Amino acid sequence: MNSNIYFVSLGCPKNLVDSQVMLGLLKNENFQIVDKPENAQVIVVNTCSFIESAKQESIDTILEMASYKDSAQCKTLVMAGCLAQRYSKDLQKEIPEVDFFIGTGEYHRIAELVKESQNTRRICRSIHRMCRRQSGTQIRQNTKLPERIYINKPAFIHTEAHPRLQTGDFFSAYLKISEGCNRCCSFCIIPKLRGHTRSRTVESLVEETKSLAQKGVKELNIVAQDLTEYGMEYRYQDMTLEKLLPALCKVDGIEWIRLFYAYPDQFSNELIEIMASEPKIVKYLDMPIQHTNDRILKLMNRKFTRAQIFTFVEKLRKKMPNIFLRTSTIAGFPTETKSEHEDFLEDLKTLKFNHVGVFTYSKEEGTKAAEIANKEGMVPLQTRLSRQRQIQKIHKANSLDQNRKLLNQTLTVLVEGPHPDTPLLLKGRHYGQAPEIDGQVLINDGNAPIGSFVNVRISETMPYDVVGCII
Repeated sequence: MNSNIYFVSLGCPKNLVDSQVMLGLLKNENFQIVDKPENAQVIVVNTCSFIESAKQESIDTILEMASYKDSAQCKTLVMAGCLAQRYSKDLQKEIPEVDFFIGTGEYHRIAELVKESQNTRRICRSIHRMCRRQSGTQIRQNTKLPERIYINKPAFIHTEAHPRLQTGDFFSAYLKISEGCNRCCSFCIIPKLRGHTRSRTVESLVEETKSLAQKGVKELNIVAQDLTEYGMEYRYQDMTLEKLLPALCKVDGIEWIRLFYAYPDQFSNELIEIMASEPKIVKYLDMPIQHTNDRILKLMNRKFTRAQIFTFVEKLRKKMPNIFLRTSTIAGFPTETKSEHEDFLEDLKTLKFNHVGVFTYSKEEGTKAAEIANKEGMVPLQTRLSRQRQIQKIHKANSLDQNRKLLNQTLTVLVEGPHPDTPLLLKGRHYGQAPEIDGQVLINDGNAPIGSFVNVRISETMPYDVVGCII
């Protein structure tokens, strides 16, 4: 029997899929997955380094897990993911408690490397005993320390043949259709950490979806760094979203298909038609625009303009009047002026996104935006925070206004279970609410099994959540 393993997954849904594949690989090698770090001989942290706050969270988590090497059973601490890919050499010196680092292109070797680390530890203990018995200085000198860094140029992407251990809600899962990104936005380090776009075949994705459906998954959340780049390395001949989505819709058991991270410049009219006509594809789209000012968009190396954003949103709402739109924004990008920010606020009032993620600009070394910031200067932190609050205020008003339109409507809701604050409420989500990042439907009357779909009449609305009863 192999060791007990405790796993921590940080960052985005794409990282979560990587974690689930690693867990599947470890379980296949008879490692036991435990839910408490104090019970683990091996602890793995899959890290994120997208922005400064994510890096700090990753470091804090690693240091927290390192404490179990002194206070509990932990013998092997592993750092995986983007932070390991980016800073492994520095971190090897700064955090010697980490036994090895595994990057985004090597994570499929996790079971092999954990075993190797454990074997090395046993060998080192044996050598240490021999050295004490023989006073063998020569033995110590000839003992080569094992490699601690496993970082290669990202090339790996998992397929349906790789085991994957579903974590979290059994009824909802992410399907990662490609890895990497070609957009090279000036503020983003991801292409350097995860490489260029590498797409999976339609057949592979359909097979994995069938497997997920057999395990009880009803909601399929399709993710990639950029959905609209899917298949581009094959010149969109055999692999396109227009071919993939209808194929996924045919999988029995899957009832909701949700799209994450698409861009207006490559989202075809045919794709809009498919999205509008396929009942299983929920009318929801995450399109992270970041800004609407053309000068700022150009500095960000975005491939679309303000006009394209407005035209795309208009097309979507014309075909799907009830579509829910989510976006992400950056407040205080280098050289952003007060008037450019104010124009952006006015555009957000007009566009009326249902959900908005608001981030202050974070300078990431190795990016073009960091060069701009070094040359032109950063927007002061207090100004960035103030602009962030202004965007959040507009979003709150927009969200409340949009939610009020749902009053007295009956919506299909996916039941997630009892509300964590009170057993008197159930919580769930309607089609316009993605897992974890959007609001919830609070069910104050009626009962239903976890993972079931029910009809809920909305009786009360708030800025982010709505309330209703099962009918």
